[in-house]
Amino acid sequence: MDANMKAAHTGKTIVLAAVCLAGLMMPLSFTGPAVATPAIARDLGGSPVALAWVVNAFVLAFGSFVLAAGTLADQYGRKRIFRLGVLGFTILSAISTFAPGLVALDLLRGAQGIAAAMAMAGGAASLAQEFEGPARTRAFSLLGTTFGVGLAFGPIWSGLLIEHFGWRSIFLTGAVIGALVLLFGVPRMRETRDPDARGMDGWGTLTFTVALSLLIFGIVTGPQYGWTGTATLALLGAALAMLAAFVAIELKRARPMLDLSLFLYPRFVGVQLLPLATAVCYVVLLILLPIGFIGVEGYSELKAGMMMIPLSLPMAIVPFLAGLLARRYPAGALSAGGLVIAAAGLAWLATMPVGQQSMAIIWPMLLIGIGTGLPWA
Repeated sequence: MDANMKAAHTGKTIVLAAVCLAGLMMPLSFTGPAVATPAIARDLGGSPVALAWVVNAFVLAFGSFVLAAGTLADQYGRKRIFRLGVLGFTILSAISTFAPGLVALDLLRGAQGIAAAMAMAGGAASLAQEFEGPARTRAFSLLGTTFGVGLAFGPIWSGLLIEHFGWRSIFLTGAVIGALVLLFGVPRMRETRDPDARGMDGWGTLTFTVALSLLIFGIVTGPQYGWTGTATLALLGAALAMLAAFVAIELKRARPMLDLSLFLYPRFVGVQLLPLATAVCYVVLLILLPIGFIGVEGYSELKAGMMMIPLSLPMAIVPFLAGLLARRYPAGALSAGGLVIAAAGLAWLATMPVGQQSMAIIWPMLLIGIGTGLPWA
């Protein structure tokens, strides 16, 4: 019995390690291309809108496909979808190092986002299957901490790679991590699936993806054509129409891709707003600040990565501390307090001079990182 329990514990630990290692690839996929955007522009050229899609294509594909990937994992097996996702991410990362042009790189990044969605949906479902109760909470907290580590050290790691080996080398990191997961983690995972799964919601997936795509296109083109321009309003209006179609489709399905009745619960709505708030407070800065440090302040890629440490390092520490604090204090209070701190940091950051290479900027960045780390946990 003891031997069986020990083997089961070892198996759970391997699953957790594999999913966390795969989770490390995601933040590197955000921070690396953001730091590399100026170097990519020097090498491949392209308009600011086309360069923005080096990041946007990944985010759009990931966000629009993750619900469908969860459905596929339930139907065809969590391990299988996780393996396919990691395999696709690894191969696409390797291919991206040879991208001949900006359009090809943007397309590869979009495909990479789909693979990442499969990896994370399958991996998260595997964790939920392997762990229960407090152990499940600790497992997902560790996954969140892994994300934080990737966000903390991603900018400086990317800066080092770009300065010494060029921007193409940043994609090799994801390929190496993916290969390790495939070799040592996936073979030791067990297969699980939902016996009641009824297949993917094709129309729901299509309308949701199109709605999100149109919304992103509208937001990206807004500054270029004007927020009241015909093209921008048409894109945003079409996005709302497709979103309405998605809602109508989901309401008619017996087992929808997204159970809209969950939005009747205020606590569920609040939890959904947390990643939106942290994205506005934090992820946007991860993408924009390195470009500003390099293009406006004149820093090198390595210096820009080092300048991101005050913002990103708290993500490797604060979520863990927040998890400990959550044992004594309500999670809602910690999240709200963190967002207030982050908002104060953003207001402070807005007063910082531009183009003067002021080191005073590190203090509001540190405050934003600490504040965002609380709801992140």
